[in-house]
Order: sequence, then C-alpha cells, then structure tokens
Amino acid sequence: MIRLSIVYVLTGLVFAAFAALSAGDRANPRRLGNAMFWGLVALSFLAGDRLGDVGNGVLVLGLALIAGFGLLGRGQPATTSAEERRELSGRFGNRLFIPALTLPLVVILGVLLLKPLQIGGQPLLDPKQATLISLAIAAVVSLGAALLLLRQPLLSPLQEGRRLMDTVGWAALLPQMLAALGAVFALAGVGELIGQLVTQWIPLDTRLAAVAVYCLGMAGFTMVMGNAFAAFPVLTAGIGLPILINRFGGDPAVVCSIGMLSGFCGTLMTPLAANFNLVPPALLELRDRYAVIKAQVPTALPLLIVNVVLMYVLAFR
Repeated sequence: MIRLSIVYVLTGLVFAAFAALSAGDRANPRRLGNAMFWGLVALSFLAGDRLGDVGNGVLVLGLALIAGFGLLGRGQPATTSAEERRELSGRFGNRLFIPALTLPLVVILGVLLLKPLQIGGQPLLDPKQATLISLAIAAVVSLGAALLLLRQPLLSPLQEGRRLMDTVGWAALLPQMLAALGAVFALAGVGELIGQLVTQWIPLDTRLAAVAVYCLGMAGFTMVMGNAFAAFPVLTAGIGLPILINRFGGDPAVVCSIGMLSGFCGTLMTPLAANFNLVPPALLELRDRYAVIKAQVPTALPLLIVNVVLMYVLAFR
C-alpha cells in the first residue's frame, strides 16, 4: 500500500536538494542560512516522527531563529534569460500548458481509478489519503512531462523550485505552522473556552444567531491566526460541534465545509496570511503592499454573507 509517508519522504528529499544547492550558491552571501533553513524543513519531513515532541519543538525554534535574525537571502540559480523564455514560448506555443494540465488530470485519474484498485486484497493507495497521494504522483508525472517537452537539465526544476522558495522565504511554511498551532489550541481547550465566552455574552437561542456567530467567528479568528486551518479546530470545537451540530442537529459535512469557506473569507482580508496576501505584491513589486487585500475585500464580505445564508438553509434539513 502506498501511504502518505512516501509523500513526506519525497517532499523531504526535495527540500534537502534545496538545502544542498543553497549551500553551493556562492552568489548568495547568506547561502548558509538558506541551507540550514531548508535543511531543517527537510529533516522535519524525513524524520519528524522520530524526533519526538521536544525534537520537533527545537526544530521549529531553529527555523524561527534563522528567519527572525534575517539569515535568509535570495539565491541566484542559473536559469534562462528573458530572451530565451520568449524564444521557448514562441517555439512551443500552447504545448507549454501540457504539464500544467497533466497535474489535475492525473489527480482525477488517481482518485477515480487508483483509489478503488486493490492488489492481493490490499488497496493500492491509502484510502484516507488517496487525494494527497494522487497529487504527489501527479506532480512527478507533470514534472516528467515538462522535462520531456522542454528538454531542460534534470537540475532545472530543483533550481527553479529553490529560486521560488527563496523568493517566498519563511512565509512558505506559514500554512503548515498555523495549522499545527490550531491543533495545539484545540488540544489545550481554547475552543471550549471560546464557546463558553460566546454563549455567556451572545445569546445563541436561534439557529440563525448560532450560524452567524460561527461563520463570522471563523472569518474573524482566521484574520487573527492568518489561516483558516488554524481557526477551524478551535471554533468548531467551541461552537460548531456543541451548538450547531449537537444542539440544533446540523449536518456535520455542511457545517464544517461552509465553516471552512467562511474562514477562507477571513484569509482574503488579513495581512497575517502573508504567503497569500503579502508575498504576491512583493513578487510583483507593487507599491502598495496591501493591494491584494484591498482588491479581495469587496469579494470576501459578500461571500461571507452568502456562506451564512447557505449554512442556515442547507445544514438543517
């Protein structure tokens, strides 16, 4: 059976390659900081389950210290020039979309065909993680298609990947870190505490009030945490499960899915979601670092109201 651990190993090897290439990049005066940072990320994927809680905590502190003290720099990997890219674009035309379109196609085939496939009575893919495993397979297949199409060196995708990760920097790890923080908050009982405070100050005697508080709370807490995955376990443990599902009999699938969508509305409106909202302006060299957020707010607010209506209508049949 192909399990998610194989995906972790593959991801860890990619980050290990980034670390090795960064260490040898003499054009980057902070290459050792980059090498240490991506090396620690690789270690977390390759051996995180063997390090234990204390070991992983020390690893995270190491990542925070490297980023906090400004030890990361932007590498200068060898890549094609603007003229070469224009020449390749003219030569290949729409065929350049083949690798990109291969990715979703392979994911769909993996979920529909490989997930139910069994060998010797055992499923080929771990049924609980079939989508993520299919995504990893699709990434490898798409990479192979790109290499065959463009005839680039084998190190080219690793160098380009390193260039992108160096540009994004520590913000690339925000979703993973914030999701872990949300799990810590949930285990610490923060969700129950929030539920007690909410019920103490806001009457939740009607379904509409409970739905509104949950959806608005998901958006608001996401804006504070910077990630809906961090807000979800806290708000769902405090409001979603005990009130919407247990008291009012809401459908768990509808409540949780629309709750996440409400959290995503908060993601669109917060600078704390730096990897989504601050990195793009930096990459595009926009004068206004909050330009992305300002453009997204007019969409996020009406969508949040729509989510409240949808949950109220669909979750309580």
